[in-house]
Amino acid sequence: MTTAPTPVPTPAAAVPSGGPGTPGAATPSPTPPPVRRRPLRGGSWLATVPLLAFFLVGFGLPAVAIVTGAFTVSSDAESGAGSFTTANLTDSVQGAYWTALVSSVKLSALTALIGTVLGVPIAQAVLTSRFRLLREAVLTASGVLANFGGLPLAFAFVATLGNAGELTKLFHLTDHGWSLYSFTGLTVTYLYFLVPLMVLTITPALEGLRVQWREAAQNNRATALQYWRHVALPILFPSLLGGFVLLFGSAFAAYATAAAMVGATVPLISRQIADALSGNVLVGQGNLALALSLDMIVVAVLVMAVYLPLQRRSARWLS
Repeated sequence: MTTAPTPVPTPAAAVPSGGPGTPGAATPSPTPPPVRRRPLRGGSWLATVPLLAFFLVGFGLPAVAIVTGAFTVSSDAESGAGSFTTANLTDSVQGAYWTALVSSVKLSALTALIGTVLGVPIAQAVLTSRFRLLREAVLTASGVLANFGGLPLAFAFVATLGNAGELTKLFHLTDHGWSLYSFTGLTVTYLYFLVPLMVLTITPALEGLRVQWREAAQNNRATALQYWRHVALPILFPSLLGGFVLLFGSAFAAYATAAAMVGATVPLISRQIADALSGNVLVGQGNLALALSLDMIVVAVLVMAVYLPLQRRSARWLS
């Protein structure tokens, strides 16, 4: 007796189909999504090696040298060279050095505050202007003026607002008590590059304000002042604080403009560091200059510590 062979089912792909709805036609299986291959972790780390090396050479080694030198007796000292000491930090917060540090903080905070207050309305006026050419011109000029400093800036202000400057003689500013070589004169000079820097910094944040927020405020009968007070400014506050920190750091680290224009008339920490390194006042104070630099780093870290916790809030609203 011969047994009939068992029929073997034909694969669905091999069965001819007459199209959708045809009896006996096989339903095509869905195409599986492509498998994404994750890059090797070792390869991603290799891509960051140049950046990490640059950071180590450009920032890490100088920071270690500053901290080490601030707690070490200067090599120019007659005895005890290279030994551990806290005298450098103690001296850096006393006498003329403390006065220079406080004066630098005051000057930086004042100019940063004024630059923030003036830069925001200018940036908003440029963004709301109907003239695209005006916006491009202002932003381009801001990019140039924000990097204009040092000796050229000092010479420009001396020739314009100095004792024999053109505007000083034209408006008789000296008779009204004006002096470029003072704290007030240095403040006006710093604003020349800090206000354009604030315009560049706050413009992206102002562009992130959505039109729907203003329309919702108008629908609820809110005035423009109420919109800025209760909606725009709370959202922009972290960005404003970030711009203030950037302006503060730029003014705090500025040296060439103040050195060329006011010299030692206005005590500044950057001038004290230069005098200590060059030995203009006392010889063998190189490590004291490193302690003064460490004081500047501490001030910058404290200012950044106020800004960083608020950065996420601004990014969440403006994203």
